[in-house]
Amino acid sequence: MDLTIRKMVESDCCDISDSFRKQGWNKPESQYKNYFNEQSSGERDVLVALVDNDFAGYLTIKYDSYYQPFEEKRIPEIVDLNVLKKYQNKGIATKLMDKAEKIVLNKSDLIGIAVGLTKDYGTAQSLYVNRGYVPDKNGISQNGNYLKHGDKITVDDDLVLCFLKKLK
Repeated sequence: MDLTIRKMVESDCCDISDSFRKQGWNKPESQYKNYFNEQSSGERDVLVALVDNDFAGYLTIKYDSYYQPFEEKRIPEIVDLNVLKKYQNKGIATKLMDKAEKIVLNKSDLIGIAVGLTKDYGTAQSLYVNRGYVPDKNGISQNGNYLKHGDKITVDDDLVLCFLKKLK
């Protein structure tokens, strides 16, 4: 397996969207065009993983986090890490995170990430903990709102726990 990780180029937008569509995931091309534009303006970096020159996955680093505690402290956040099903459990997410952490280390000694709380995110939760990410002590949130005892919520992909890692 020949793995290459590089920054996104504009022509990746269609390939990424098509690759996820073929496995039944709705990830519109417009999302990746937006990511590419944000990368061009310096708001975000987008890392693309290729296996034998075929798209396998991606990760983005958002420098101005949407999550208020990260944004206030200027902590870059890994956002939207996805690997195609056929390439999962081959170390690709780990390699993407290795590269992202090296990039962020040039700007910050902390990096953040948010993870969903359902079983669908179990592998990601384990990956982050094993890499040294720890909860940021703010509890769970949904769409930027902290939840408290008695709140009634809908469990969805926006229900998250945020983690931090101190980089060396």
